[in-house]
Amino acid sequence: MANTASKQVQEIVASLQQGGVVVVPTDTVYGLAVSPGFPASVERLYELKQRPRHMNLPIMVADIAAMEDLGVKISTAARRLLESDYVPGALTVAIGFKNGPLVPWLEGREEVAIRIPNDERLLAVLRATGPLLVTSANASGQDTPKNVGEILEQLNGQPDLAIDGGEIKTIPSTIVNCRLNPPKVEREGVIPTAEIEAILTK
Repeated sequence: MANTASKQVQEIVASLQQGGVVVVPTDTVYGLAVSPGFPASVERLYELKQRPRHMNLPIMVADIAAMEDLGVKISTAARRLLESDYVPGALTVAIGFKNGPLVPWLEGREEVAIRIPNDERLLAVLRATGPLLVTSANASGQDTPKNVGEILEQLNGQPDLAIDGGEIKTIPSTIVNCRLNPPKVEREGVIPTAEIEAILTK
């Protein structure tokens, strides 16, 4: 089993590093992942989802250090959340930048929605590739299917690689905007708002 997981990690990393768009299981839903260093591939991801181009893509990273390398400003509130028991996990934080992005692919953005997933296979990929743009694997405005077959039917075209992780019980992440003071829960997912508030008021 370990060998299978290791082989899958190698497959995913190889595809992403060549500009591939990959359907990959995450700890919340199936995701569409792409390396931000390939602008044409990022455009393909938008086309696969038929996602409006003005809607920025969320980011996944392996750890807080990788987050800081992007130039983000991690406030006290954001750090409390990121150092909580819910990270890695289904907690997305929206944060701004200290003095602007440190990487060209974030130019023009004022904030990013960023998450550290609680999935060993995906974390291994992220440690090898660096930050990835990862969004739910569905047509824009539709629910994310629980299995790869339905995802491939729904997308507008074919990804370069699809990893079948079986049926995933879809759970939405909780999104907290930490650019606001006080921070605001913008989407209550699997982590209740009361739990977020408890962490922030410790």
